[in-house]
Amino acid sequence: MNHTTHRVKATIASPLGPLLLAATPSGLSGVWFMDQRHRPAESQILDWTPVQDNATLNAAAAQLIAYFEQRLGQFELPLDLSAGTAFQSSVWRALLDIPFGQTRSYGELARAIGKPAAVRAVGAAIGRNPLGIVVPCHRVVGAQGALTGYAGGLDRKAALLRLEGGDGLFA
Repeated sequence: MNHTTHRVKATIASPLGPLLLAATPSGLSGVWFMDQRHRPAESQILDWTPVQDNATLNAAAAQLIAYFEQRLGQFELPLDLSAGTAFQSSVWRALLDIPFGQTRSYGELARAIGKPAAVRAVGAAIGRNPLGIVVPCHRVVGAQGALTGYAGGLDRKAALLRLEGGDGLFA
């Protein structure tokens, strides 16, 4: 990751708790719950510039609000996935292929990226997804559909899946 890339940040309210948003000139680079595991170190976050008006952050905030209000089924945002290794980035890109309201198992995702034996590594990469909700890691479940692993907490994962399974607005 290029640590010299200028990042801007903003915080927005969500029904599941405040979200920290980050962007680089390349696109949205982070969406984290304030208390989730694997978020950047506080010292890093302090180096990012707080902004009130940034096109990428404004679009992300508006789309996240629409998502939580069940008015949006697919995010249309420029994404910067450069924070991870090539393997992590491949996993994160594969998450983008899971349709709204559907789930995949860790094994299915490992097969989708051509690494069927890498289920644990896929799980670790998913846990470090910097773009929660937008890059839908909450749509990955255990082999039998069990809710396992979510850096933002299993309660939030269940809530996001309920929201997406909801009332058929995005069929």
